[in-house]
Amino acid sequence: MKRLLGLEGFDWNEANLTKNWEKHRVTPWECEQVFFNLPLVVAEDSVHSTVEARYYVLGRTDAERRLFLVFTARKRRIRVISARGMSVKERRTYDEQVKTKTDVQE
Repeated sequence: MKRLLGLEGFDWNEANLTKNWEKHRVTPWECEQVFFNLPLVVAEDSVHSTVEARYYVLGRTDAERRLFLVFTARKRRIRVISARGMSVKERRTYDEQVKTKTDVQE
């Protein structure tokens, strides 16, 4: 799976930055770290992809904080829409998919 191939950098929206910090205490630096700390689980978010293709990622920060991110790709840049800590179910999913290499980017 190579959903992230060809993407170069990040495109930040001030409203999303503020929302992610105020609601979930997730910084933009943590979001960026997730994409560089492999393995990560990437899959389509088809439920919310009505206007543009959206994806979700389950991954870890440099400090091992496990995050769930929703993002889209705009002009070859990652645009994080939402970021929060993983739920218990998402942690289980992440561990299982990493173990079986389902939807895993390494």
